[in-house]
Amino acid sequence: MTTLLEQIDHPAQLRRLERRQLTQLAEELRAFLIESVSKTGGHLASNLGVVELSIALHYVFDTPEDRLVWDVGHQTYPHKILTGRRAAMAGLRKQGGIAGFPRRDESPYDAFGTGHSSTSISAALGMAVAAKREKSPRRCVAIIGDGAMSAGMAFEALNNAGAMDVNLLVILNDNEMSISPPVGALNNYLAKLLSGRFYDRVKRGTEKVLGATPPLLDFAKRAEEHIKGMVTPGTLFEEFGFNYIGPIDGHDLDVLVTTLSNIRQLEGPQFLHVVTQKGRGYAPAEDNPGKYHGVGKFDPANGEASGGGGQKTYTQVFGDWLADMAAKDPRLIGITPAMCDGSGLNRFQERFPDRYFDVGIAEQHALTFAAGLACEGLKPVVAIYSTFLQRAYDQWIHDIALQNLPVLLAIDRAGLVGADGPTHAGSFDLAYLRCVPNVLLMAPADENECRQMLTTGFLHDGPAAVRYPRGCGPGVAVSATLEPIAIGRGELRRQGKKVAIMAFGAMLAPALQAAEALDATVANMRFIKPLDLDLIEQLAASHELLVTVEEGCVAGGAGAAVAEALAAAGIVRPLLLLGLPDRFIEHGAPERLLADCGLDATGIKNAIERRLSE
Repeated sequence: MTTLLEQIDHPAQLRRLERRQLTQLAEELRAFLIESVSKTGGHLASNLGVVELSIALHYVFDTPEDRLVWDVGHQTYPHKILTGRRAAMAGLRKQGGIAGFPRRDESPYDAFGTGHSSTSISAALGMAVAAKREKSPRRCVAIIGDGAMSAGMAFEALNNAGAMDVNLLVILNDNEMSISPPVGALNNYLAKLLSGRFYDRVKRGTEKVLGATPPLLDFAKRAEEHIKGMVTPGTLFEEFGFNYIGPIDGHDLDVLVTTLSNIRQLEGPQFLHVVTQKGRGYAPAEDNPGKYHGVGKFDPANGEASGGGGQKTYTQVFGDWLADMAAKDPRLIGITPAMCDGSGLNRFQERFPDRYFDVGIAEQHALTFAAGLACEGLKPVVAIYSTFLQRAYDQWIHDIALQNLPVLLAIDRAGLVGADGPTHAGSFDLAYLRCVPNVLLMAPADENECRQMLTTGFLHDGPAAVRYPRGCGPGVAVSATLEPIAIGRGELRRQGKKVAIMAFGAMLAPALQAAEALDATVANMRFIKPLDLDLIEQLAASHELLVTVEEGCVAGGAGAAVAEALAAAGIVRPLLLLGLPDRFIEHGAPERLLADCGLDATGIKNAIERRLSE
């Protein structure tokens, strides 16, 4: 028997269903999600939480003509399934398959590409302004989570949007914050009332009548705010210039459809507050939504992960180091922008809760907050993903490096990250960090070196950064000591002839493998800034070809730094720069992506042989 879900290949078919059928569709969609993600891995809890909301949005709005802009985008699996990509979910996040985030080039229903948080309101506002200029009835909707609302960019957009006479709907998907009173019949009734055209006409009529007598109009507005403030938390959003509606139950399809249908008829900026539950309908994800935020393959019967190994990841090495160093130095303060688990701060948080700060999705604030701590003699460590550090670049330059403050960046997910794709790849940190004065920049080749470099950066009296990749290293045993290494000193790891390979960070392992076939020299450079100039000059003097290898963009990266150093020293030698090509690298298995970029042992060997044959 064909299910309702199997009958829907695009939202126009969804809109032909009767309202009473939507609950069954939600059950089928939720079951399909659990089964599908169990086979591919991906984001689960957030997607289970927006099943009803996704159905209601496509049921009420004329997508893709009406624009849906999803914030972050990790909760768009139901949206993808309802917009013709149900069968493609089998290839989710795999090379050549569909992305785990919205992509404009993937579907006309993906109005805006996302992967980082808090961009939806700005983008949807731009679309709403464009619709107004075109005199189009097109509606624009931003769907943003409560976590993403913690970022300043979201409030900048709200502030801008509230002052504009455009048809914009912002939906707050509140699944964690405590700003909401209990959702029940009264709130659902009020939301229907406040979104209705009768209320809107009365409100506008009152403003027109009382507009001639400003004191009365002001009194009426204050009275309305007081009444709404008693039963809803919407005063803040009303102050931004939005008509606030909610909170409503995000799993009640009747309430969702009625409210959205009413709002679609209203003019001006509207704000709908929807309360949902992460992991809805799947007990393991309901009980532990953090664990099921991003998952690998698992058994849907019990939620147990498939496979797995016991080797320590770089993230775990950092987490152990942070707790150990904090025990030794009471000045250490740990900071994360909403990535405690992902960045490995759990152990530190448990042992030193008064020295742990999760500032929310606010990377800019995280760095300037750290700068303020450093000004007062504390030693902040900011644990942050490479891709998210991009958002705080000005703060790194202006607030930390310019003042030469001792802030340590522990940069996780440096290089390619695999299934999350180009929005989450740490492709650019070497290039954008090394050009900043006063900065100490390091890349470990293995787990133990990572611990040593973190200690080196922490003890350094100035800005320091250690960048390390996602996942496991080569499996080197990690010392329990907290010993630094000499700043600006690399090491020879293999002595060969003719060709000298200068490897940065995780590229040491494939470089050593390639060198065995070529009988090449290999140096573990360790430092991108300052470079080991003595080692570079030594290699240049004794080899015919110099090669640099890095898991970062070639443009402006570590290899470019070596080229600049050679030029400054007046040394002319053939130089081959290997790294990520000048394009965004799509999602897929990391080892396959590195091979495609020529950054595995075979690729490095082949590139060197081609250069030698020229």
